[in-house]
Amino acid sequence: MARILCIDYGLKRTGIAVTDPFQIIATGLTTVESPTLMAFLKDYFSKETVELILIGEPRNWDDSATHATPLVEKCIVELKKNFPLMPIKGVDERYTSKMAKDAMLEMGLKKKERRNKALVDEIAATIMLQEYLRSIQ
Repeated sequence: MARILCIDYGLKRTGIAVTDPFQIIATGLTTVESPTLMAFLKDYFSKETVELILIGEPRNWDDSATHATPLVEKCIVELKKNFPLMPIKGVDERYTSKMAKDAMLEMGLKKKERRNKALVDEIAATIMLQEYLRSIQ
């Protein structure tokens, strides 16, 4: 089987999570600077088999677009241009950053570590991916 990759896209940083090849466990992979995302993915896809890209869609509680929605839509266009054969699916990213911060607190991370926005983005991507895996089982 192939992996599923999940992206928590942001203006500055992008958190990335992946499944194991059997699509059982979601694990944080890394956080990259957003301008380098396509180059990172090209390199990653040359080493690993990925069958689906999930990308977090920012929405308000009432389902309306947020200030970040056009940014993510632009990223989706770039993903389709760079990886035309790769399926791309949007997933709800509401509250994932808050959930990531709560998870960091539960893990006992110190305040300085919890301020690491790159780690928050990576954990948020992992949460989105885990929720997706739960929804398809």
